[in-house]
Parts: sequence; structure tokens; C-alpha cells
Amino acid sequence: MRDHQGPRLFVEDDLSADASVTCGDAQANYLLNVMRLRADDEVLLFNSRDGEWRARVGEVSKRRCVLVCVARTRAQAAGPDVHYLFAPLKHARLDYMVQKATEMGVAKLWPVLTRHTNAARVNVTRMQANAVEAAEQCRILWVPEVAAPVKLEALLRDWDPDRRIIFCNEAAEVTSPLTALSDLTPGPLAVLVGPEGGFDPGEREQLSASLFAVPISLGPRIMRADTAAVAVLALVNAVLGDWK
Repeated sequence: MRDHQGPRLFVEDDLSADASVTCGDAQANYLLNVMRLRADDEVLLFNSRDGEWRARVGEVSKRRCVLVCVARTRAQAAGPDVHYLFAPLKHARLDYMVQKATEMGVAKLWPVLTRHTNAARVNVTRMQANAVEAAEQCRILWVPEVAAPVKLEALLRDWDPDRRIIFCNEAAEVTSPLTALSDLTPGPLAVLVGPEGGFDPGEREQLSASLFAVPISLGPRIMRADTAAVAVLALVNAVLGDWK
């Protein structure tokens, strides 16, 4: 099996030469019944700490599968130090946004409740599962942390000012997003995308008054929140992240 082919799984176990990983029921079912792997077939494993490892299928039973690490295929790499903050969406669009933000390499996913937030509840467990699946498929070496929802006012009150917040604002004075980002120095960043109805005037005023917050325009068209996520994260990665 080439390193870029075949199943790839995120696991919690430590990974090292000859280390054994016992799959949970869902992963065992996927490998044995969906992918139809058998003893000595190979998979790729990663855990956000120890790089990526090629492993072979060892002990197999009806509902159990043990994987044995053979060799490391890639050393652990750190992605861009970017936290993605967002007003939650409903159902499939939230799934999409979480998947795409993970593919863009963010280190943290953080739902932020604003006055115009439409989704009353956030299923953090579902978000984590979507992030894991996206990381497995797009071959990155880490799964972003998924934080519990927080109200925008509390977030800004307790924010570490050393991490700049880039927030999407169609009324930003600098109309070119590239110009706005080019004025910043690389370092810890967060990207904030508001709800479909935009930020409340009081929230926009609070953001604008925060010395650590930088407004950015995404051009002349109004985007849906999930589209804005992809657009702004692509811009940040290109100017300040790991696409340079």
C-alpha cells in the first residue's frame, strides 16, 4: 500500500514502532466490514502528536481488530496557529463549515453565540466527529480542538490580546482584504465569522473598540457564513499562514 492510499484513521493511542492499537467497535466495523480488510493489510494512523504511521492489521475477530505500527511515514507537523470562531449554523451547513475549516488546517473550532445566532443548540460531539472525518480524508496530521460554545461578550472580555482576532465586517474601512492582512505581523491568530444576519450594532461596536480585533472585508458580494469561512481562511493562510 502506498502512503496516500487505503484507510486512514485518527486514534487516541500513542504511536511508535511495534505499538498495538485496539480499534473501537465503529472503527473495527469500518475496517473489517466496509473496507473488508484482512490480517496483514495496511492502514495509516495518526493521533495529532506522533506523526503518521503505517500499521498492519494483526489480530482479527468478529468485532475486534488490533493494528500494529510498522513504520512512521511522516513526522508530526504543526499547522497554522489559527483559531476559527463562528456563529453556529444549522445541521448540514454547520457540518460543511466544520469540515472545510478542518481542511484549512485550523487548530481550534470555537462556536460563538451572538445576538443574531440562529442555531439555539450546538452538538459539540457531532462537530468533533466531522472534524475527525475531515482530517482523516484530507491527510492533515492533527484534528482541531473543539471548544464549548461561548457568548461573544464573554469571549471578548476574557480574550488574550496577544492573539489577534480577524473579524469579517462588510463595513471595514480598508476594502482590500489582502491589504488589511498584509499590515499584520505573523503570530497567533483567530478568525471570527458572524451569523447570517450580521453582528448586532452593539457587538460590532465592541469588536471595533477592541485593540486586538482587526476588521476585514470579503469584497462587494454578501456571502453565506459557510462560504465566508472558506474565503477568509484561504486569505489568512495565503498571507499569514502556511501557504506562503
